[in-house]
Order: sequence, then C-alpha cells, then structure tokens
Amino acid sequence: MADPKDSATASSNHDHSHGGIFGERSELIFAILSGAFLAAGFAVDILAENAAEWLPLAGYLAAYFFGGFYTLKEAIDNARARTFKIDSLMLVAATGAAILGEFAEGALLLFLFSIGHALENFAMGRAKRAIDALAELAPDTATVLRGDAQVTVPVEELKVGDTVLVRPNERLPADGFIVVGESAINQAPVTGESIPVDKRPVPDAAIARQSIAAISSSSRAFAGTINGSGALRIEVTKKANDSTLSKVAELVAAAETERSPTQRMTDKFERIFVPLVLALAVLLLFAPLVIDETFGESFYRSMAVLVAASPCALAIATPSAVLSGVARAARGGVLIKGGAALEDLGTLKAMAFDKTGTLTEGEPRVTEVIPTDGADETELLSVAVAVERLSDHPLAQAVVRDGVDRLGDTDIPEASDLKSLTGRGVTARLGDEAVWIGKAEMFGVDGTAPLSDASAEAISALRQQGRTTMVVRRGQRDLGVIGMMDTAREGAREALAELRALGIERMLMISGDHANVAAAIGKEVGLDEARGDLMPQDKVDTIDALSRKAKVAMVGDGVNDAPAMAKATVGIAMGAAGSDVALETADVALMADDLRHLPFVVGLSRKSRSIIRQNVYVSLGVVAILVPATILGLGIGPAVIMHEGSTLLVVFNALRLLGYRDV
Repeated sequence: MADPKDSATASSNHDHSHGGIFGERSELIFAILSGAFLAAGFAVDILAENAAEWLPLAGYLAAYFFGGFYTLKEAIDNARARTFKIDSLMLVAATGAAILGEFAEGALLLFLFSIGHALENFAMGRAKRAIDALAELAPDTATVLRGDAQVTVPVEELKVGDTVLVRPNERLPADGFIVVGESAINQAPVTGESIPVDKRPVPDAAIARQSIAAISSSSRAFAGTINGSGALRIEVTKKANDSTLSKVAELVAAAETERSPTQRMTDKFERIFVPLVLALAVLLLFAPLVIDETFGESFYRSMAVLVAASPCALAIATPSAVLSGVARAARGGVLIKGGAALEDLGTLKAMAFDKTGTLTEGEPRVTEVIPTDGADETELLSVAVAVERLSDHPLAQAVVRDGVDRLGDTDIPEASDLKSLTGRGVTARLGDEAVWIGKAEMFGVDGTAPLSDASAEAISALRQQGRTTMVVRRGQRDLGVIGMMDTAREGAREALAELRALGIERMLMISGDHANVAAAIGKEVGLDEARGDLMPQDKVDTIDALSRKAKVAMVGDGVNDAPAMAKATVGIAMGAAGSDVALETADVALMADDLRHLPFVVGLSRKSRSIIRQNVYVSLGVVAILVPATILGLGIGPAVIMHEGSTLLVVFNALRLLGYRDV
C-alpha cells in the first residue's frame, strides 16, 4: 500500500494510482476481473456438478492473478525499499490458503483486498484532485501586447514586465498589477473571498514596479482568478511558476507529507504492532502441540490472524483526514501547512493578535471632528483639507480622504506655502491668514499662542480614548480638534465572537502602539485583554508565557510578527496572497485579508481532529474484535471483508471534510 519510491514515506502513503494497460483505472479493472473469475469458478464449483475439476480451479487461479498482480508488485517494491507492509501480509495469507488447497478463500481474500484498495484509491483521488485542481486554475495561454499587436503565447513564456490583455469573464494568466481598466475580479480560487473585489489601475506604474509589495490590494491581480465585465491590462510581476497560485498548490501538496502528532503516534504503534502480529502468527503454527487440531487448521488460523491484525485502516486513518482537511481549507482560501498545524489548530485555547493590519484596517480614519471657538464642522474640515492635501503624510492623506467624504459638495479653498515642522505638524497660508495643523505640543512654544481651554479639553478626552489628535488653527482662532484612529476591521468583532463560541477561551492583543490605542481597539472588537507599548521581544515573551499555560496561536502579517509567530503553537498570517514571506513563515496563511476566515479554519481543524479520532477508534476497534475472533475460528473471508470494510469506512469518513461548511 505504500509508495516504494520513497522509503521515508513508505509507511504512510497509500498511493495506488498504478498505471497499466487500462491506464489509471488498471487496478480497479484488474480487481473487477478478479471478482468475475472468482464468481465464475465458484459458480462452476457449486452448480456444474459434471464439469471438469480443473475448471473451477482455473477460475480461482485467474482470480489469484488479477487480484494479486498489483499486490505482488507493491510487495516487491516494498521489499526493495526494505519494508514489510500490509500487502506482504496479505500475500502470505493468500499463499498459505493456496498451500492448504483453499483456493476459493485465497482468491476471495485477494479480490476483496484489491477491490478495497482500488476503491480507496478512487476515494483518496477525490481529495488529491481537489489539490491538483488548484494548479489547473490558471489558463494555458495569455494574450500579450507587443506594440500594437496582440499575441497569444503559452503562460510559461510570460516574462516579468509583459502586459497582458484580459477580456471580460476570462481567467487571469499571471500575477501582476492593473495598468488600464476597471473591473470586479472573483478572487475566490486564491483567497476564498465570496464576493468579487473591485479593481482599478495603479496611480503610477513606475512606482509600482519599484515597490511591488506596496501595491494596493485594489490594484493587485492573481493568476487563476476570474475577471468580471471590464477588460483589463495587467503588467506581469511574477513568472507562471512563481505565481501565488502555483506556490499555494506546491505548499498544499507538500502538506501531505507533514506528519501530524496522531500520525506519528500511529506510526510508532505500527512499528511495534506488526512484529507482534508476525510473532503471534508464527506462535499459532504450534497450536497442535497444545490443542487437538491438524497443522493445516493451525496454519489457516495463523493466516486469518495475519489478515485480521493488518493495521491497514489505522495506517490510512490520519493521512486521509489530513489530506481532505488541507484540501478543503485551500478551497476556502486558507493554506494549512501540514497535519501538525491542522491538528494543533483544533486544540487551541488562546489566541494573540497583532493590531495594525490584523484587527485594524492599517489605515488611519477620521473618527471625531470637534469644532471650538465658534467654528462649525464645515469650516474646520474645509481648512484642514485645503492644507493637508498639499502634504503626502499618511495622516494628512487620511484627513483629505475622510474630510472630502464628510464635506460632500462643499467648495474647498486653495492653500499655499506648506511648511512641515517635523514630528509636530505643518503650517500654510490660506488667503492672508496663517494656518497651523498638528499636535497639541506644537502650540504654546516658539512664539505660538497656547491652545484654548476648549481645544485642550478635547485633546485630553480624545487621547484617553486612544485617538491620534490634531489641532486646526486659523489666524488667532482654534477652529477645533480632529481625532483619528486606525479603525477595527469590518467583521472583526463577529469573527472573535465566533472564535469564542468555538472554544477559544482567551483572546488578547499585543501591539507596539500606545496602550490607550490598544485598549480602545480591544474594547471595540471584544478582546479579553489589550497590551500596548510592546517591543518585538516583549511580544515573544508574552507568547512564551501564554504557551506555558495553553496552546496559543499568534495572528499577524507574517513579516513583522515572525518571531512571535514562530514562538506560538501555530503562527497564522493574514492577507498572505501575494506575500511570499507570509506564505513561507506561517503555519497557516489566510490568503484573503479577512478575519472572518479565521473561525472557518479553526472550525475545520476541530472537525478534522474529531474525524481523525473517530478513524483511529474504528481502526483499533476492528483489529481488537477481529484478532480474537480469528484465533477462535473466524475464517479468512469474513476477516478480510471486515478488514477492507473498515479501511473504506475511515477513508469515506475522512472525505466528509471536503464538504465541510462554515456554520
């Protein structure tokens, strides 16, 4: 049952996708032929009393050939890899039955074993096809603009810097950024987002080429995603084999070989159990010395025990569940890097979050506008926008963006002579008056008049709420105070509530921002605790302390939080699509920049752990029943039916994960 090409994985890989004269279905067809010849031999033996004696034997021997062909092939490959696996045990049992003249039972054993493996291969193929389908999402060809001409080329020939044309409803051929056109792109194949995402061109293609990582998500494009109704021109930033989609497909496929804790435990069990089974089978050969039976009867019982005790279902119980769970997660826009991460996710009791870009949008927003000294909100915002649109500072850009939204159709005056006071604010001219905008600390020094009492009170109140503040003064009047904050993500509070319902008992924020800012966001999203003013080492120490009490996950961006993520039981990266660093460093990567995928993957991992436990219990339970039953006289036929039945049961039970839905 193992893949002999790699002795390191031979003990757990149940790959039966053998080639042959009938292609990939050869093993299934051989198993069916084995059953047909077995049925023919049995029919002749029972119904045709006057038939030649060799006719039923010929049917049984043909059943031996077709049922044992791939079993023997794999046993030989296992022997070359110096492993003695379940296939070998079955061959020994079938050979023993033939020696005893029980050709019908031996043929039945090989038929059931081969048909069971063929069906198992078919079922496991469903999970593998779900993974393989990822790599097939990108189109085979792309339309490249060469001057004024449109040239169709294989995607493998695309180069960084090429401009590709994507027509409405076509799949995107490569990762890149949009240079012309607007459309809504269905990114579900990569990020799992259920709603198409509006896309627009980058403001400056030259700047985008210099800093690809800084390109806005609204201008990024990924291979394999589906264009909406607008035609797009996309500049390629990665070759086909380096695209986010291809990396995800590679990492998901590699996750199969990552062994989970349960799988490591069952491997140890098998290494001890299989030799004990062989010793028991040999010991049973000496039964005639102590009980009244023939050697043939003892030999038959010994072969039946070999069949009954073969831990086939146990060997496939965990890998099948891991494969299905990882495939389902990938289809939902979450990359889980192996069985260990899948199982660990299901045991989490605590979760720590970074603030900026994880629980928050990562962009400051105007949250309060407080006019003072007789001004109104329109006057305050008009002056602020007029001055700040001359600046390229992130806070200034946020004031302009949100201020324009609040002002609507209000005319905004023209400011001039902007001067930056580093670390404090800016000054400018509006008409014949001076304007100051900045921190409270820039007022009352260097000849600048102090703040009015109303402005000072507003600043104090907003800072206690964790707001970043700026005062707007025109001439001799304080027009008011603007409060700003990196606001919580949409759906963050609901996502954390779902996590709590799933059994996450403690959730906290660990942030380098001011403690008041952290506390404000923590209260808004419903965290148990928010810790601010933390250096990177403080975050690591916090995770270390938490992990001593319970299994803990660290959720961050996969770059700045890498040390803390590495220290946690599970490191979870947000918004990993397009980020090679996040894909490589995290144990779990949420491809979309959406916290609402977190409850989905935690729920999936808990379901996966449940199914793994069910499979292990079924596997061990069947062995526990069959071994004493065969010792007491149960035949090879019933034993192999239960044996193969349990193997198929655990595989199909694992496949239920492919249909998991986030409720």
